Amino acid sequence: MNKQKRYLGTNIPLKIYGLSEKSVTITFGTEIDNDLLDLITDFNQLLLQNPFPGLITTVPAYTTLTVFYNPLNVILSDLPGEVCLEKVSAHLNKIAEINRKESEVMDDHLVIPVCYGGDFGHDLLTVARHNNLCESEVIDMHTAGYYTVFMIGFVPGFAYMGGMDNRLSTPRKEVPAAKIPAGSVGIAGNQTGIYPLETPGGWQIIGRTPLEMFDVNRAQASLLKGGDRVSFKAIAQDEFNTYMGV
Repeated sequence: MNKQKRYLGTNIPLKIYGLSEKSVTITFGTEIDNDLLDLITDFNQLLLQNPFPGLITTVPAYTTLTVFYNPLNVILSDLPGEVCLEKVSAHLNKIAEINRKESEVMDDHLVIPVCYGGDFGHDLLTVARHNNLCESEVIDMHTAGYYTVFMIGFVPGFAYMGGMDNRLSTPRKEVPAAKIPAGSVGIAGNQTGIYPLETPGGWQIIGRTPLEMFDVNRAQASLLKGGDRVSFKAIAQDEFNTYMGV
């Protein structure tokens, strides 16, 4: 893990709107961007370190952070304001002031082993042909990158990752597959992602990781979370089998 220092600039207003009687959403921007994700990640960490009465959980996304709370605890708190939206907003703005100062955060970098092609990556050739590359070039480009988890969605633990080389960008399948094995690594547009569970899907599958991406018995069920940094390492099938205990 590497320590990095980042800033929430004073010229960035905090835009908060009520999503429901139990949640608010903070909008940080309008476009998918690594710097924007850094701001969301930093803010989320500070909020979790400095919770307000009634805070339940937070859900980071590409450009937003949604905050869920118990309205009874909020309304009975000493936070300034008359209604929940005012009280929660007041606390969030205090967090923003902290984050506008220099803050030190931990940057997690996880290396994910992947067995590319063959039975594990039936669409590797499709991605290669679409981009006028050979299969080995696709693997080299995919493993050369450093990715950022923008959000978790679709199914529990599915990480949408940005930062992929644009030369690998490939559209989703016209007809989704009925069954994608857990651990499958795919490409859709300019994103890459990992299927944590066996599920239907339309991403171009280029390989598979032996890591268990989602396990309800772990303290953190999803191996990845929003803001994590990821890279991929190519492994042979023998090494994949070793990971799996075969």
